[in-house]
Amino acid sequence: MLKKLYLFMALFTLTGSAVSAQQRLAWQEPGAKGYDLIQFSGVVVEGENLHPVPYTSVIVKNTHRGTISDYYGYFSFVAKKSDTIEFSAIGFSSAQYIIPDTLSSNTYSLIQVLRKDTIYLKVTEVYPWPSKEQFKQAFLNLNLPDNDLARASKNMDRSDLKDKMVGMAMDASLNYKFSSQEYQSKLYYAGQYPPNNLLNPIAWAKFIQAWKNGDFKKKD
Repeated sequence: MLKKLYLFMALFTLTGSAVSAQQRLAWQEPGAKGYDLIQFSGVVVEGENLHPVPYTSVIVKNTHRGTISDYYGYFSFVAKKSDTIEFSAIGFSSAQYIIPDTLSSNTYSLIQVLRKDTIYLKVTEVYPWPSKEQFKQAFLNLNLPDNDLARASKNMDRSDLKDKMVGMAMDASLNYKFSSQEYQSKLYYAGQYPPNNLLNPIAWAKFIQAWKNGDFKKKD
């Protein structure tokens, strides 16, 4: 019984090796099904100033295959010939690109330009008081300091600015950038350990220089 089990395992290993070899040959032969796969890479930029568009969604149409561009607008993933690629980012009009089916190599690069999508909202008038008479009375009762320097100093008070900074929540744009950057970092370091600055000599040199300059001293 044990000999039959060893014989079965040996036949299974040989069969798997033969299938893997056939798949590799199918990738190399033009016209084969696996030969349609290509490494699709490129950069997404703005149409006005050619600045990169970070965290752009690059998805194959009607599928869940794709990726997102990094902070510099660069992207790269495996696609197929004749795939329709959709590019979308907040604040920009969506764009599509069809990968040519006449490619002779398994790599293809693209510079995709996105146009800003400007939306004009209706004019909204905000009234702080129910009537003009109440607003006039409240305006006349304001007690503003006559000294411009004192008013500016009060607005720039460090303790008040610190409290506002700590208590102020991020807006929608900052939250989107933060979450996209976190997701992109996970994709960038997928399958490997992220860098650790504990053994980074440049980081240690900056820390020692900052310590010598007194940057860590408590300020009054």
